[in-house]
Amino acid sequence: MNKLFLFAGSLFISSWAMAQNPLSVHVLNLESGLPSPEVKVTLEEQKNGKWIQISEAETNEQGRVTALFPENQTLDNKIYKVTFKTGDWFKKNKQTSFFPEVPVIFQTDASVKHYHIPLLLSPYGYSTYRGN
Repeated sequence: MNKLFLFAGSLFISSWAMAQNPLSVHVLNLESGLPSPEVKVTLEEQKNGKWIQISEAETNEQGRVTALFPENQTLDNKIYKVTFKTGDWFKKNKQTSFFPEVPVIFQTDASVKHYHIPLLLSPYGYSTYRGN
C-alpha cells in the first residue's frame, strides 16, 4: 500500500514539475520497450549563429527529465537544441550503437506553454516528435 502512495505521489510531482517547467524530455528504448534511465541530456539555445549551453540533466528511472529548461527563465521564441548523449548510454549498457548522440533542433513559437520531446531509441535508429 505504501508503494502505491509513493508511486502516485511521484506521478503527481512529475506532472506538477512538467506543468511548471516549459520543457521536458522522455527516452524510451525501442529494443526493450522500457524507459532509458541515466541518459545525459543537454539544452542549448542559438545566439548569433552559435550554440550556447543553458542546461543539462540526466533522465530518471522513468527515462524522463521533467524540468530541462533553466528555472526563473522564460522560454522565448528562439531556436533550441536538445542533445541526447546516446552513445555513452549504450556503452554503459554494453551495447554498440551507430549514433553517438541525437541532436533535436526545434523552434518555439509560444503557441503552447509546455514542450515535450520524446526520443524513441534503438542502437541503429531513432524517432522523435513534438509531444505534450
